[in-house]
Amino acid sequence: MKIVIPGGTGQVGTLLARKFRADGHEAVVLNRSQRDWPAAIDGADVVINLAGRSVNCRYNKKNRDEILDSRISSVRTVGQAIRDAKRPPAVWLQASTATLYAHRYDAPNDENSGVIGGSEPGAPETWRFSIDVVKAWEKALDEEATPGTRKVKLRMAMVMNPDAGSTFRILLNLVRLGLGGTVGDGRQYVSWIHEIDLVRAVYWIIDREHLEDAVNLAAPEPLPHREFMAVLRRAWGVPFGLSGTKWMLEIAAVLHRTESELILKSRRVVPERLLEDGFYFQYPEWPDAARELCTRFRRKLQ
Repeated sequence: MKIVIPGGTGQVGTLLARKFRADGHEAVVLNRSQRDWPAAIDGADVVINLAGRSVNCRYNKKNRDEILDSRISSVRTVGQAIRDAKRPPAVWLQASTATLYAHRYDAPNDENSGVIGGSEPGAPETWRFSIDVVKAWEKALDEEATPGTRKVKLRMAMVMNPDAGSTFRILLNLVRLGLGGTVGDGRQYVSWIHEIDLVRAVYWIIDREHLEDAVNLAAPEPLPHREFMAVLRRAWGVPFGLSGTKWMLEIAAVLHRTESELILKSRRVVPERLLEDGFYFQYPEWPDAARELCTRFRRKLQ
């Protein structure tokens, strides 16, 4: 297959392109500065659009505008390229995020009955901004008419892999420094997916023509932050980790020019559509995934 990945220079695009090429496929990674997206997309079998400014920043007006505009414009560019193509791709996988779902503890969010966030009582205004972005992002995809191309929204949880700069590496570095304790009250759920299952799920979606609209890419067993970090500490062999209060995290977020939402929001997301379709996870539970990731990272250190 020829697989075109706009915005594929980040963590997710890098690991997908690496695996596709290892499997013998042609993976074409496009960045925002390249002007010839239409030529690359014409004749492709699959488009996986990951383009969009990183949300790992402070949500000031300039960054908000860039976050939103970069996502909407990339969707419109891909949609126009598909419409203009002499041979359009069979499927368009569009990045989205599990952040769309409500901050909650009482029940998991699936694609059919999950509660869309934005109106939770007491939710910070910055959390509502994130959800507004995802809504606009997905709405832009819905508005793009591509009759010959199937469209799927990939609502991704945090992708766990041992590459430099990954979420897993950031969390593991905290553990190694003795700082990997509970943040806030620790009740907030963490939704995640192992990189191996992410790639397998993407292949699964590509191969199944009946899968359209939203698909949650998350392991079926999200768990509270307190337990998530305790498992990671055990996997690395660290007996303790200093905890942090909510106000400490807010100060740290300002210093690191990011938002506390990335840690404090409860993301309890489950992959109902994948499970109903018969997909099985190689790493459905965090303890096995954490051990495998820690083992691979140790090999990198040798």
